[in-house]
Amino acid sequence: MHDTDSRTAWQLFHLNWFPILGMGTLLALGLPSTGLSLEPVAYGVTVAIAVALLAVAYGHRIVKGELADPKLVFSLGTIGQVILTCAIVGPLSYVAGKLNWPLQDQALLAIDRALGLDPEPIARYVNDHPWLATCLARAYVLIKIPLLGVPVVLALTARYVRLQLFMLAMSLALAVTITISAVVPAIGTFYALNLPAAHFPEINTAVYAGQLRDILALRDGSLHQLRLFSLSGIVSFPSFHAASAVLYMWALWPVRGLGGIVAALNLLMIAATPVIGAHYIIDVAAGIALAAASIWAAKFYFARSRAPRGSSAPASSTGLASLVQEN
Repeated sequence: MHDTDSRTAWQLFHLNWFPILGMGTLLALGLPSTGLSLEPVAYGVTVAIAVALLAVAYGHRIVKGELADPKLVFSLGTIGQVILTCAIVGPLSYVAGKLNWPLQDQALLAIDRALGLDPEPIARYVNDHPWLATCLARAYVLIKIPLLGVPVVLALTARYVRLQLFMLAMSLALAVTITISAVVPAIGTFYALNLPAAHFPEINTAVYAGQLRDILALRDGSLHQLRLFSLSGIVSFPSFHAASAVLYMWALWPVRGLGGIVAALNLLMIAATPVIGAHYIIDVAAGIALAAASIWAAKFYFARSRAPRGSSAPASSTGLASLVQEN
C-alpha cells in the first residue's frame, strides 16, 4: 500500500468510522429508552462476521505494512463496514419509528397528486400488465447485491478512493434518511389510499405488508424484540431504495463494461420503488436528491480535510479533488 491512492484511501477508510460509530451510539442509547431489544443470536453472528472481516483487513495491513495488498484490505475491510452499518441502521430505523410522530401519508399523497402523479393509476397500470409487475418485483430486490458487490468490484479494479467515498456517502445518506424518517413517518401509498394489499393481485405487496405490520406494531407497543433478518424497510420518506440506486450507479459508472449495465438495472429499481415498495413519488425524488447531496458532501469534506492548513482554495481546485474525480 505504498502508492498515493492506497494511502489516501486508507485514511478515508478510518474517516468512515465516524458516521458508523455515531449511528451505533444512537442505537445503543435508543434501544433501552424505547423498550426495544435485539434478538441476540442473529445479531451476534452478523456482528461477529463483520468483526472477523475487519480483523483480517487490519491484521494484514499491520503485519505486511507497506507491502499489504490493498485489494484484500479494502475489499474485506469495506465489506465489514457495510455489514456492520446494515446491522446498525436496520434496528435504528425502528428506534426512530418508536418516536411515534404523526403519520404523514396524507401529506405525501397530496404532494404526489399535486405533481400529477397519483399512485393509484400507476399501480393499476402495473397490475394490468403482469409482465411489468414481475419485472419490477425482481428489480426491487436488487438493492442487496451491490452492497457487497461494490466493495469487491472497486477494490479489484484498484478504485480505492472511490470505494471509500462510496462508503462515506452511503453512511451519510443512511444517517440523514433515518433522521428525516423519525419526523416524517409514513406507511405507504396503499395505506394512504385506504386500499388492501390484495386490491392489486398482480403486484407483489409483501414489502408493503411487512412495513404496515411493523409500523403499526411499533406504534401500538406490541413489538418489543427486533429480529435482524425479519426487519422490514419501514422508512418511506426519503426512499433509501432510490438513494442507494444513485449511489450504486455513481460508484460503478467508471468500471468499463459494467457501468452501463449497473445504471440500467438501478434505473429499473428506481422505477420499481413506487409500486413494489409502495413509496410516494416524492419519496423517490427526495432519495435521489439525498444521494446526490451525500456524494457531494463526501467528496467536499474529504477534499477539505486533506487541504493544507490555512488554504482558502475551494475543494474542486485542489490536487486531492482531482484525485477524487479521477477515481
